[in-house]
Amino acid sequence: MPGLWLKKSLELLRAEAAESEHGLRRTLGPLALISLGIGAIVGAGIFVLSGVAAQHTGPALVLSVILSGVGCAFAGLCYAEFAAMIPVAGSAYTYSYATIGEFLAWIIGWDLILEYAVGATTVSIGWSGYFVSFLERTLHIPFPAELSKSPWEQPMQLPGGTTVHTLFNVPAAFIILLITTLLIIGIRESANFNNFIVMVKVGVVLLFILVGALYVNRANWHPFLPPNQGVFGDFGFSGVLRGAGIIFFAYIGFDAVSTAAQEARNPERDMPIGILGSLGICTVLYIAVVMVLTGLVPFRQLNVADPLAIAIDSTPAHAWLSPIVKIGALLGTTAVILVMMLGQTRVFYSMAHDGLLPTAFGRIHARFRTPYASTALTGACVAVAGGLLPLRIVGELVSIGTLLAFVIVSASVMVMRKRHPEIRRPFRTPCVWLVGPLAIVVCGGQMLGLPRDTWIRLFVWMAIGLVIYFSYSRRQSVLRIAQRKQDSGHGTRD
Repeated sequence: MPGLWLKKSLELLRAEAAESEHGLRRTLGPLALISLGIGAIVGAGIFVLSGVAAQHTGPALVLSVILSGVGCAFAGLCYAEFAAMIPVAGSAYTYSYATIGEFLAWIIGWDLILEYAVGATTVSIGWSGYFVSFLERTLHIPFPAELSKSPWEQPMQLPGGTTVHTLFNVPAAFIILLITTLLIIGIRESANFNNFIVMVKVGVVLLFILVGALYVNRANWHPFLPPNQGVFGDFGFSGVLRGAGIIFFAYIGFDAVSTAAQEARNPERDMPIGILGSLGICTVLYIAVVMVLTGLVPFRQLNVADPLAIAIDSTPAHAWLSPIVKIGALLGTTAVILVMMLGQTRVFYSMAHDGLLPTAFGRIHARFRTPYASTALTGACVAVAGGLLPLRIVGELVSIGTLLAFVIVSASVMVMRKRHPEIRRPFRTPCVWLVGPLAIVVCGGQMLGLPRDTWIRLFVWMAIGLVIYFSYSRRQSVLRIAQRKQDSGHGTRD
């Protein structure tokens, strides 16, 4: 049992970072990292799930956005300290390995797979919905209904009354495979593509805010916080908490910036800028978006897959602005998939480097300098999942996995302060003994606000991870093998 808490020394982690000249390519500056963060954050959460969250909060959706933003800000400060101190790929997995040991590092690494891979699956399904809507409603190009959704979705009723049983979500699988190819080609090309998308979708969000604000009906904001209906999560304060757990999906992705630490040019300076800068910009945008959104139409009308488009359709500007919003949603969700897939493969890279996953996951392409094997395998699995799984199953898992990661990182930064106060910290979390516990409380509270079924799926996922750890990873751990050799050497000399 003591072997479960083996830790990687900071000297070893920094040596691994220094080896990056033979591994991952350092090409990302502070603006690219901020853009990477915005690319991950502004996407399906605000374009799709804002309307769903409003069904629990009413016009008080802005309070849920602020609550989630505060929790992310606290966790982001903790992430920033670790990212500057340990500039190695792997995000919370790497931080946990250095602070609380291999076993919990595996737990958080397995949890990050849930966040990134399942998150990319969820967003690809949302992308498919906007893509089909844009083809059929804007360009008037028909798309086969059988190939637009999971086979486990409810049968579709076409306008003529025909019932269609869906077979496979082709657009969802297509966008995943396209992004996978781009990530294999290289991080610089992926970052440049992401920068372009970020400029477009931020422009679309600003256009929605500016134009929509001209037509806000303040009567739609009353009552601002509808009274609770006697059920937890159905309006009132508990509704705000439930809404925060749902809209939290809109913030998922800023931690993906930390997975690219080994590809940052100056990680000690640039990682905190990338994490906190992207989070701050997106929080301000989100507050403005949900205020305009709930002011344009009654919140009950927003329980759809494209709430921003529905809101704009209620204004005189719908003829020209609605197609732009749909294009922005398509580009926005494309960027989210890109960053989530990037984060997933970098976590795989770190875990394979430590021996906790097969070495194929850490294999670097000789020309592109990217972990091509893990990227290809991840892309294939996520594409199949996006084509077969329904949104209602995969969407619920993502927020709870990310919140768990935030809780562990926030605890780890305090553990590291206590055990290793002497370590140089280029960025220090301010008031860490206040910020760390607040991050745990706020993020933990949002986890408690999620449905029971979501918790059950999390426990099942973790149980599968434990089987893999004890049957494979524990025996193949590079750190554990090195310790056994060291102990054997000591025994021989004795």
